[in-house]
Amino acid sequence: MTAAFAVLLAGAASAQELKSYSYIEVQGGAQLTSTNAPMDKLITPTAALSFGHYFTPVVGARLHVNAWQSKSGFKALDQYYKWKYVTPDLDLMINLSNLFSKSTSHALNVILLGGVGLNYAWDNDELKDLNLAPELTPLAWDKNRLNHNLRAGLRLETNVTKPFGLSLEVNANSIDDRFNSKTNDADDWQFTAMLGLNFRFGHKYRKSEPAPVVREVVQPEPEKVVEPAPVVEEKKQPEKKAVVKQETVKLHKVIHYAIRVSANETPSAIMKEVADFMKQYKNVKVQAVGYADKGTGNAEINKMYAKKRADQFKQDMVNRYGVSGAAITTDSKGDTVQPFAENDKNRCVIIDAEGTKEVTVYE
Repeated sequence: MTAAFAVLLAGAASAQELKSYSYIEVQGGAQLTSTNAPMDKLITPTAALSFGHYFTPVVGARLHVNAWQSKSGFKALDQYYKWKYVTPDLDLMINLSNLFSKSTSHALNVILLGGVGLNYAWDNDELKDLNLAPELTPLAWDKNRLNHNLRAGLRLETNVTKPFGLSLEVNANSIDDRFNSKTNDADDWQFTAMLGLNFRFGHKYRKSEPAPVVREVVQPEPEKVVEPAPVVEEKKQPEKKAVVKQETVKLHKVIHYAIRVSANETPSAIMKEVADFMKQYKNVKVQAVGYADKGTGNAEINKMYAKKRADQFKQDMVNRYGVSGAAITTDSKGDTVQPFAENDKNRCVIIDAEGTKEVTVYE
């Protein structure tokens, strides 16, 4: 079945969009009749011939004749027997791919089917030759070998070329108890799996209307009228006055620390950048807030490290870079606030600086 499915997918490039069509199909595969015996001993060949027609891209019907050989047996006796059968059915088919899609062109069509029919069995001489006691297995064919059949199944179907198609079909058939020549007051189940080759004819396609022909009418170009050039009066622009304004500038930086570290042993490029900012602009105010990661330590220890980091930053700024300590305020959040998703990055000091610069504008 896996190999057959791969062959079906290989037909994707030649899928045709059909409105309706008829077909004839031959199928071959294997069947299994459920009974009280090992399943691997009950698999036999089966074949089918069918004639079908799709009335719409979704709904179709077929006359399907399935026949060949079936097998049953007795597990306790390790004895098995075969017989022949034929099952004609009338099936209704629903193309699920077209039902749930606006397009009717698919590489692979999934088709649900169900139907009713009859079953006729014969040639059960192998069972008779076992010479079993009648009370052990009363023969059900002595008077009537004809019984009902109810079917449900699923088909995977695609195109190989325009008239030909491949299919993989699996069916479950509920057949009267007489099917396997012995009675137990319950319907027998027969399962079939078949590959099929079908020939399609009587195709009807969706007709597309030809595009209307549009004739272009060429209009004569109007004569050009030369208008006199307008007289532009030169207006004197008022003189603009230079005005000096104060513009706010900001700086946002983050210094990260190793675990249980609050001091910066060497001058930091970020600290130098903050110091240059303080020296370059006027009215500078700097806020340094210390943090600790919540993944290590505890709240009390983390609060201490966070405060030390902020205070050490201020001390280093004053001692190393000679900036005014009055312009720097510190705060500590401990591990109550985690500004970063990554735990280790929360061992940090976040610096926000704001100052002003003079800008000359003309108004």
